[in-house]
Amino acid sequence: MEHFVITIGRYCGSGGASIAKKLAKELQIPYYDKNLLRLASDDSGISEELFSHADETLKRSLIYRISRNVYHGELIPPESDDFTSNQNLFNYQAKVITQLARESSCIIIGRCSDFILRNEPHVLRVFICASEPSCIAHEAARSHISKKEAETRVRRFNRRRKEYYKYYTGQTWDDPRNYDLCLNTDSLSIEQCVAQIRQLLGQ
Repeated sequence: MEHFVITIGRYCGSGGASIAKKLAKELQIPYYDKNLLRLASDDSGISEELFSHADETLKRSLIYRISRNVYHGELIPPESDDFTSNQNLFNYQAKVITQLARESSCIIIGRCSDFILRNEPHVLRVFICASEPSCIAHEAARSHISKKEAETRVRRFNRRRKEYYKYYTGQTWDDPRNYDLCLNTDSLSIEQCVAQIRQLLGQ
């Protein structure tokens, strides 16, 4: 497969980012995570700080937890009062994700990329999971924090990712039916996960 895109959803502490970085290095392709905010800012002309601020305010909003604003691919024009709304900021992120996927092979982490690219060809949608104790231990070691702090972080991040995904897709974030491949790092090493993904891609 000459042109391909890998999207990676992951539990906090499961090693998903490490898998993405190793894949990117071995396949010699770029990977995108938070840098998508900068690219969306460049594309829209909207301040990158607004994108970051929208993420944080949305995560703290009660409305965000109980409502739905499923993405359908539309953009709000600059002359509209809603041009810098949370929904339009997400729309620009989605636009950038789609452009990147169509231009060249790459890896995209999170940001509902599996949903956004669900109708694009040559996309492998991967989810990385692990048991909560394993995620907590890994996060504590990675971030040099106590297990209690890691437990709080893992639960908070996973809850926010689940709510973010539900808000913009209407679907359940860690439902295996949303993905082509689910890998459990309790039983598989980072290297084994990378090998399985590459094997499925034929790379």
